[in-house]
Amino acid sequence: MDKDRIAGSAKDFAGKVEGAVGDMAGDAKTQAAGRAREASGTVQNLYGQAKDVARDATDAAVGYAKDAYENSGDTLRDGSQAVARKVQDNPLGALLVAGGIGFALALLMTRQPRRPTPRWRYYG
Repeated sequence: MDKDRIAGSAKDFAGKVEGAVGDMAGDAKTQAAGRAREASGTVQNLYGQAKDVARDATDAAVGYAKDAYENSGDTLRDGSQAVARKVQDNPLGALLVAGGIGFALALLMTRQPRRPTPRWRYYG
């Protein structure tokens, strides 16, 4: 739990008490000050909650990254072995897939350049 959440909850509670005292006393200034303190506490509490969520998300991302790094060698090895088995089982299909990928890359790399837009137009 973040210190902003604790301080925000305390301000929120103090603002509610101050607002209630202002209501009972009929003092609009005290009542308004209590509502302002309550709003300030709520905002600070929400800020602390957001920091907690960001911290938790960061910790989870770091954990996932560590797991991925630790298991990357196994995953790469398993994937390359699966590809090797597929190529050995179906060499013609693998050749067609490789040719298709090469053709697609050639199309992407030899695309015609775009023409620049004309600088003037004739409306005659």
